[in-house]
Amino acid sequence: MNKDRLPKNYVLLQQEYPGFMAAVERLGAALKEQGPLDDKTAHLIRLAAAVAIHSEGAVHSHVRRALAAGASREEINHAIILLTSTLGFPTVSAALSWAQDIFGEGKD
Repeated sequence: MNKDRLPKNYVLLQQEYPGFMAAVERLGAALKEQGPLDDKTAHLIRLAAAVAIHSEGAVHSHVRRALAAGASREEINHAIILLTSTLGFPTVSAALSWAQDIFGEGKD
């Protein structure tokens, strides 16, 4: 993740609990190495999980990461829309708006 774009809460956690956050980062790195999925696919799966738990911050994070891994806006939106029959329209609608927050970054 780009260190200049870390969420404020993430930075705060790193400052307050450096050992915990280092362990979380090591866990993430270890999990990434355990299977054949590429970064884009992994972030789309994590995005779906973030949508399922209604975590706006995690949706923002995984949209950014999926974009950085080569996912298109269309692929990200499709990954979210596919959740409609499982999670329902209100959850999906909220997640699409959170994804739009990231798509709109830097556009002024």
